[in-house]
Amino acid sequence: MHAQTGVADQFTVPVTYYTLPNGLRVVLSVDHTAPTVVTAIYYRIGFRIEPRDRTGFAHLFEHMMFQGSHNLGKMEFIRLVQQNGGILNGSTRFDFTNYFEVLPANKLETALWAEADRMKGLAVTDENLKNQQGVVENEVKVAVLNQPYGGFPWLWMPQYANANWYNSHNFYGELKDIEAAKLDEVLKFFQTYYAPNNAALAIVGDFEPEEAKGFVEKYFGPIPKSEVPPVPDLTEPRQEKEIKAEQKDPLANRPALAFAYHMPARTTPEYHAMGLLDQMLVQGDDSLLYEELVKKHGYAGSISGGINAELGDMFDYDGPMLWTASLIHDARVSADQIMSSVDSVIDSLQSKPVEQKLLDRNRTKMRSYIYDSMTEFGGYGRANMLACFALFDNDPSRINDLEARFNSVTPDLIERTAREYLRRTNRTVLVLEPGAKASTGGAQ
Repeated sequence: MHAQTGVADQFTVPVTYYTLPNGLRVVLSVDHTAPTVVTAIYYRIGFRIEPRDRTGFAHLFEHMMFQGSHNLGKMEFIRLVQQNGGILNGSTRFDFTNYFEVLPANKLETALWAEADRMKGLAVTDENLKNQQGVVENEVKVAVLNQPYGGFPWLWMPQYANANWYNSHNFYGELKDIEAAKLDEVLKFFQTYYAPNNAALAIVGDFEPEEAKGFVEKYFGPIPKSEVPPVPDLTEPRQEKEIKAEQKDPLANRPALAFAYHMPARTTPEYHAMGLLDQMLVQGDDSLLYEELVKKHGYAGSISGGINAELGDMFDYDGPMLWTASLIHDARVSADQIMSSVDSVIDSLQSKPVEQKLLDRNRTKMRSYIYDSMTEFGGYGRANMLACFALFDNDPSRINDLEARFNSVTPDLIERTAREYLRRTNRTVLVLEPGAKASTGGAQ
């Protein structure tokens, strides 16, 4: 990032954006700070729109992408990156599945060759499928089923709060659905969604743009388009009544509470106001709910949450979303007591415009979050934003408008947004009842 001429406190992220004839969206962002380069490819297929009777399919397929391609055998992609001094990962989210590598700058061509090789075709075999079904089933068991608070609230809350199946199913996967996946389904899924016209490629770091363009054209240019079906209707009806849900966790030893509200539509003024309300309410030890629930009443040792909580942030999704907060609390206090305290805080934001000092402090927190996140994993955070804005908005330069959008939020807009989106009838409250022996310790 470099300072704009004449603007000391503003930064501009360099963005070069173009589309190959086959539909691949390409974002280049040069940063010579360190001799490393991030390559990140995002496919517009997440767990939101996976097949109805194949929950967990998008996540299962993410694992299949490491099982070999035309020129790289099983797990050789991982070894190739690691032997060249790099790190890599992949993840499945609501609206995309992504893969990224951080490598020494002189290995950019290696990364692009390898990513293009598996976009061209996977080594999809029955043996690989059965192996990865077992791996994913074990992951579900370890991360959720056999873990106290394992799906709380990130996996469970969307299932209670949303009405549309696409937003409300168990996206980590029902074990019976994972086991039922067939080889022909995997091949069809790959041929449909893992195509250049359904993807965005972001390159961030120490590279020469013209050389990078040449590599991209050489390796990705010949890959043909696919027929990508239209995105189904993902809309959620306006919630008019508070939802209350209870779930027993046999492994948990203390009660927990989560509450969630439906978000405004992306990129609207209210969406940006909710970003600042998130900062005010749960982000940091100066947040209003931390002050109320932890410092004032001692109900818990911490409170966490956010927009797209635990699966990303407010910038890397496209579709209906929840703002969620949660806490593991002392057994001596009831969920109703906690929610009464929560309501006292939210009511204060709905009854009058916030003080300018509070708004300014949380603008600063948001600004810090944006620029800090861009530097994560050697620039992966910047690549994440750029790829998402390319994939969802066809406009990665949005990254340079974020600060101005938050700066334009007024105290009146905060009040109006809190009234409409933080109303109790737009809320889902999830109470987790512990099933294990109660802890004798205090708040943690």
